[in-house]
Amino acid sequence: MTSTTNPQLFVRPSTLEEVPQLNQMIIESARVLSRGFYTEQEAESAIKYVFGVDTALVNDGSYFTAILDGELAGCGGWSRRRTLYGGDQRPMGADEFLDPAHDPARIRAFFIAPNTARRGVGRAVFEACKQAALAHGFTSLELMATLPGVPFYQVLGFKKIEDVSDTLPDGVTIRFERMHLEIA
Repeated sequence: MTSTTNPQLFVRPSTLEEVPQLNQMIIESARVLSRGFYTEQEAESAIKYVFGVDTALVNDGSYFTAILDGELAGCGGWSRRRTLYGGDQRPMGADEFLDPAHDPARIRAFFIAPNTARRGVGRAVFEACKQAALAHGFTSLELMATLPGVPFYQVLGFKKIEDVSDTLPDGVTIRFERMHLEIA
């Protein structure tokens, strides 16, 4: 899928072979784009226990890679599964499938390479996710936003449901916002 606003921006389903590269980009994104939102200790703890690719999404074909000007620019996905957040190292929530008749699809694990931030990458990945969720019969979306992601999701129309704190296995507490959006 090529972006309508930037012909050099491509969004396509992620592959298992690129997961190590995606995880490395996620680490860089978390360290750079979390500044001012999370302390260095919080960011490092989140990298260890929360931030990362959930390969169930890759296997489901619902995780996307964005390429801008030939370079890895970002990733993110949506899910028909109940899991709300977390990567392979610590998924949070049951793995069972959601019912589109009454459950919102999940938006999951959005990360943008710091050198491509604010260039339409996140919006392009989100549009791919939204269209796929709509095609599967979902009429709303839910996500667990990192603090740096909250302004982005607000621009897309998401509304806060609640503040969430997750105390990680090392004792560090990470703050999130659970958010919701009607899409149909």
